[in-house]
Amino acid sequence: MRDSLMKAIIARDVKEFAPGMMDSSFIESLVKGIVAKRGDIDDIIMKAAPDWPIDKISPVDRNVLRIGLYELLFSDRDEVPAKVAINEAIELAKTFGGETSGRFVNGVMGAVYKELGEPGKDAVPSKQKKAEVPYEQMPIQHLGGAVVFGKKGDDIYMAFVHDIFGHWTLTKGKIPDGINPKDGTIAKVKEEIGLVVAIKADLGANEYIANDPETGKIRKQVHYYLAESNFDKLNLAKKPGLDDAKWFKLSDILELNFYDDILPIVTKAVTLLSQQN
Repeated sequence: MRDSLMKAIIARDVKEFAPGMMDSSFIESLVKGIVAKRGDIDDIIMKAAPDWPIDKISPVDRNVLRIGLYELLFSDRDEVPAKVAINEAIELAKTFGGETSGRFVNGVMGAVYKELGEPGKDAVPSKQKKAEVPYEQMPIQHLGGAVVFGKKGDDIYMAFVHDIFGHWTLTKGKIPDGINPKDGTIAKVKEEIGLVVAIKADLGANEYIANDPETGKIRKQVHYYLAESNFDKLNLAKKPGLDDAKWFKLSDILELNFYDDILPIVTKAVTLLSQQN
């Protein structure tokens, strides 16, 4: 977009919607930045909302996300703290969007915020950028997770949690230092979905890299178990990034949308259970 055209559009909109505004330089700077970074921002939206192609998102929600993500990712955090960028985007969506716009924008912005390591959550962000740490030197965080199954009559069901990226995944949590992984996993399952489980088999482990607000990049190593529970109601704890928890029949499991590194764990669990019946 040419600067002259952009300024003309902004001047027209200011005259119509904010006639008392004397200085539109902030608006011009914001629009120019969003236009320059639009490709990068749209890529992030598509990754954070994979079930919603960019052209299928309503124009209001799409452009509110572009504004919010530009401020979250590219603005000076001293001028626009991360939480301010998120809250303003949510309020814009609620005011000008549809019935579910606020929730949708909150989900996308919250997912990106979490991927950034939740900057400014507990402390004033430091202006000093942390040095890149080699993979071998990254701190390791141990987690425990479980493929939880239960029986209802003659049918076997599995319990999964759903994240805001549109995937069904496994319940898991951080295992404190000095705690036996099996005991820690049992406690985390109870904490996250409200089930009391018994460990039945070891399903192996995987690893992924995440950002920690204090230490930067860390290696998260998750050990997974097959765990049995009564077929009780699932009570999903309030946890960033998760929005649902459900039981599924064993025969329907492999039709669900899993992450690539989770699918082999689930497949192994399904195979073990199938061999027992």
